[in-house]
Amino acid sequence: MSRNMASLPGHAAALFTTVVWGITYVSTKYLTDSFDPVEILLFRLTLANILLHLAAPGISPRPGEEKYFALAGLTGICLYFMLENTALTITTASNVGIIVSSAPLFTALLALPAYRDRRVLSPGFITGFILAMSGIVMLSTGGSDMEIHPAGDLMVVAACLAWAVYSLTVKKIAAFGYGNLAATRRIFLWGLLFVAPWAFPADIRMDDFSRYASPQALGNLVFLGAVASALCFATWNYAVRTLGPVKTCVYIYGGPAITVIFAWIFLSEQLNAVGITGCLMAIAGLLLSSLPESHSDLKGVIRKKMPKIRRDRKTIPRDSEGAFPEQKK
Repeated sequence: MSRNMASLPGHAAALFTTVVWGITYVSTKYLTDSFDPVEILLFRLTLANILLHLAAPGISPRPGEEKYFALAGLTGICLYFMLENTALTITTASNVGIIVSSAPLFTALLALPAYRDRRVLSPGFITGFILAMSGIVMLSTGGSDMEIHPAGDLMVVAACLAWAVYSLTVKKIAAFGYGNLAATRRIFLWGLLFVAPWAFPADIRMDDFSRYASPQALGNLVFLGAVASALCFATWNYAVRTLGPVKTCVYIYGGPAITVIFAWIFLSEQLNAVGITGCLMAIAGLLLSSLPESHSDLKGVIRKKMPKIRRDRKTIPRDSEGAFPEQKK
């Protein structure tokens, strides 16, 4: 099986995850009218932990490994969601959407010292980043000027860094040899432990459980916990194991386009020419950044072929003067 064919399941997993996570913004927006953001997150993580415990066996990490599971739970589950949710109360949703979409660049920058491979910042990756971010800015601002909110915007930058650390840590955990679901279960357990203390200062209405009786509310909560959390973190982690953190993270570019499309369908939000152009640019940037480093691959092919050519020439008999027969013609 060729390398490109072997990576197809990883690309499919990353694409599926991005589509579902793009829908979560629409689902969460519906729930915030009745639920505190921390309450939504706690429900998501609790349900996800229950489902992952039912679906996967427990593991006992070897000495020195537990810290990586804890780091993944802290960065990808706790810090990322808490920083993003808090930033939404300080800066605009447009700013959050734009800055979060720059996570692939932060992942690539952190991957440079981790992998010592400059190809993670190939010309195709940089060009795709610029194209995708331009489209995302158009999507998020609708052509109007972007407002700067330093405190909130810096929180979103911190969330991007947290996600980059999470993605690189998941790649490290994959080398331990545990199953993907079992490793995800361990990460989520740590994530819930880190998020739980945030429930105390949050405005959670423990006396009004009638909110859960609504089919729409319960359906959205189950979707966020079962599909967007338990299933999608497993598929994302699988994609990171298969493609690597940098190639997987470029799928984040497609998130805003998916959110806009589903908000147009289900929330009746307007989608104008600027938004359509932004969607196309974001998707084009995703595809460009996902392409293999063709220049590096071409050089590799040439290097592999050249020694073979030299070996073939060595097998051709030479005359007493050491010349090849064709050189005397």
